[in-house]
Amino acid sequence: MGMPEREYGLGEGPSVKASVSLRAGNISAVRRRVGARGFSAYVDAAVERQIERDLLEEALQANEREAGPIPQALRDEATELFRAVKAAAELQEGAEWSVHEAG
Repeated sequence: MGMPEREYGLGEGPSVKASVSLRAGNISAVRRRVGARGFSAYVDAAVERQIERDLLEEALQANEREAGPIPQALRDEATELFRAVKAAAELQEGAEWSVHEAG
């Protein structure tokens, strides 16, 4: 019998070759962004982010079961905050990032 495979946490461990099927448009978009040599790293990072989102959603659902739903006023406030951040000049295409010192 071979040794059992070691369990690795999210984002840990050696790279392992895996075969996946992706839509042609997604493949083209990734290659345009990172080239052929950065493809695996880009997909790996995307998978990691998706798992983090899934875990966050599960935690939010568990919290809602325990504490009840988030009041609509707080939901609205969070929505406006996200819109403001997304619209920030620093995030617009072609914008130069500026350093903001805490103070």
